[in-house]
Amino acid sequence: MAYKQVIVVRDDLDLPRGKLASQVAHASLEAALGAERSVREAWRSAGAKKVVVVCEDEASLGRLAERCDSIPSYLVRDAGHTVVPSGTATALGVGPEEESVVDDVTGSLVLL
Repeated sequence: MAYKQVIVVRDDLDLPRGKLASQVAHASLEAALGAERSVREAWRSAGAKKVVVVCEDEASLGRLAERCDSIPSYLVRDAGHTVVPSGTATALGVGPEEESVVDDVTGSLVLL
């Protein structure tokens, strides 16, 4: 069984590269920690496949998050210390989970 994780970032924020990288890292780590241990270990042992994609805006990120009720996920809300106001939703980590399950939520999105 193949597992993967997808991290969705907002295209409308136009974040600086360093800020974008930190938001992706937050989403990836927190979503992975929310997965069942057996799934997380299987995903890691197969190389911990990750894909970063973009969505239009906060509303579309929120709709994606709502579809993750049975998938390990984490919606990043920024602390507001640098580039965006406190509470801004910036990224969504989806999985690790079976690829087909993750693709049902994120499969139509384009790569960053």
